[in-house]
Amino acid sequence: MSFKVRYTKAAREDVRRLTKFMLERDVLAAHRARSAIAKSIEFLRDFPFSCRKVVPDNPFLRELIISFGSYGYVALFEISDAEIVTIIALRHQREEDFH
Repeated sequence: MSFKVRYTKAAREDVRRLTKFMLERDVLAAHRARSAIAKSIEFLRDFPFSCRKVVPDNPFLRELIISFGSYGYVALFEISDAEIVTIIALRHQREEDFH
């Protein structure tokens, strides 16, 4: 069974913010980062339960670690039901935690 992945408005804004930050520094790296994020998110279509739980008492709220360079990104997501995974937010690993 494959899950459908959707993004909240805030998560889409996070992708734009992260991409814009990279574009200001290195255009090629920005494209590679966006590709790394997209490829990693695709993983959630088949294996969302393999990612770590954010809190022990909620098995549906999880984080996906996205490798990129020395650091990478973190995607906060929720397994909404038996068919849908919702990306709630994305951040760079060196940013503050999700609020």
